[in-house]
Amino acid sequence: MTAWTIRDFHSQDVEGILELWQSLRENGVDPVYDLSEVLASCEKDHAVVAIQGDQVVGAAVGRAAHDQGWIVFLATLPVLRGKGIGTLLLAAVENRMATHGLNKLSALMPETETRVEAFTNRGFVVKKNLRYFERRIPVQRAERGALEELGGRVLPRDLWDRVAGMAAEKELLERRLVMPLAESALAEEFGVVPPRAVVLFGPPGTGKTTFAKAIASRLEWPFVEVFPSRLAGESGGLAGALRQTFLEIAELEHVVVFIDEVEEIASRRSGEPPSPMQGVTNELLKIIPAFRDQPGRLLVCATNFIRSLDSAFLRHGRFDYVIPIGLPDDEARTAMWNRFIPESVLADVDVPRLVAASTGFSPADIEFAARSASQRALEKAVFDAGPGPGADGAVRRGPVTADYLETIAETKATVSDAVAQDFLEDIDALART
Repeated sequence: MTAWTIRDFHSQDVEGILELWQSLRENGVDPVYDLSEVLASCEKDHAVVAIQGDQVVGAAVGRAAHDQGWIVFLATLPVLRGKGIGTLLLAAVENRMATHGLNKLSALMPETETRVEAFTNRGFVVKKNLRYFERRIPVQRAERGALEELGGRVLPRDLWDRVAGMAAEKELLERRLVMPLAESALAEEFGVVPPRAVVLFGPPGTGKTTFAKAIASRLEWPFVEVFPSRLAGESGGLAGALRQTFLEIAELEHVVVFIDEVEEIASRRSGEPPSPMQGVTNELLKIIPAFRDQPGRLLVCATNFIRSLDSAFLRHGRFDYVIPIGLPDDEARTAMWNRFIPESVLADVDVPRLVAASTGFSPADIEFAARSASQRALEKAVFDAGPGPGADGAVRRGPVTADYLETIAETKATVSDAVAQDFLEDIDALART
C-alpha cells in the first residue's frame, strides 16, 4: 500500500503548489511556465495532486488545445523523488485529458532539470535539435478592455527604427528615457530613478508626435493619446474629464500617455477673476504628481510654444526632462530623402542636391515634397508623354531629380527664420536634458 494518494486538484491545494514551485527553484530548476500560468491552469484546465496525509507532495498540470496537449507543470517534493510518484501523476493527468481526443502530449523542460524518469517511464521521447522561442505579449487580456475604452493601442514594433535620421535626438531619448524604463532593475541598481514625464518642444512638424509613438513602440508599451478638445465636451467639464481619464489610465500596467499641443491646457495663469482654463491647468498640475507615483508609465507632452506654458508646469519634480526636437541636419535630411525616394529610382536621383536645397525643412516638409514629386511623376507618366529613358537608355518609371527640385522650390517651409531663432533661444533658457 502506497503512502500517498492521487486526486483532482482542489482550490485549497494552492499552498501546496506554491511549495512545490519553490522547491524546484531552490534546487536550481527554473520552470518553463510562470507560476501565474500554472495556477491558472490548475483552476481552468486539468490538474492532479499527490497527497500524503494532509500535505501536497506532488502535482501534474496539463492543458489541451485541439488535438495537442501540454504538460504545464510536474513536480514532487525532493525527499520523495525516485519513488514513482511523477509517473503516476503523469498517467492521472493524461487520463483526465483523454476526452479531448489528443493525438500528441508534449512537455517543455528546462535544461537544468535532470530527473526526467517520469516522462521516459510514460513513453515520452526526447526530441533533439529543437529550439524554444518565447515572446512576452505586452498587453494582457484583462487590460485590453480598458485600453480600448481609452482609444489606446499597441503600436508596431519597428517605429523606432523607421524614424529616419535625427540621430542625435534618438540617441538622447534612448539614453534618458528608453534605457532606464526598459532596464528598470539595472537602473535601480545604479541608483537611477526611471523617468515618469518629459516635455518635447520645438517648431511645428519636427516630429515630436513621431518620437512619442516611437518611444512607445521601442518599449512595447500601449500608447494612449489624450485629446483635450474631445474631453471638453464631457458632462463634467474638461477638468473632470481629464481627471477621470487618468484614473482609467492607472488601470494599465504599462503605458505611454501623449498630450500634443499641451499649451492648450497648461498655459500661463493670469487674470482676475481666474478663467475656466486656469482650473484645467490646476487639475493637470495635480494629476502629474499622482501619475509619477506609479511605475511602468511615461507621460510625454509636446508643445510648439514652450514659452506659453505655465512656469509651475515645467518645474523640477513634475518633468524629468525638457527635450528640444529641432530641424534635421544634413545627415538627417539625407536619411529622410533616402527613405522617401522610391528604391527603383534612388540610384539615379542626386540626393546631395536635394539635401542642400531643403535646408531649413522640417521632416514633414521633406515628406510633403517627396510625395508631391512622386505624384507629379505619376501624372506625367499617365497623362503626358509617358516615362522617358534613363542615362543607360532603359525606361524609367518614377520621379527624377528635377521633379524633386521643383517640389522643393514650391514647398513653403513650415519653420520661418524667426521661429528657428526663437527655438535656439528656448533651448538655452528652458531645455533640460
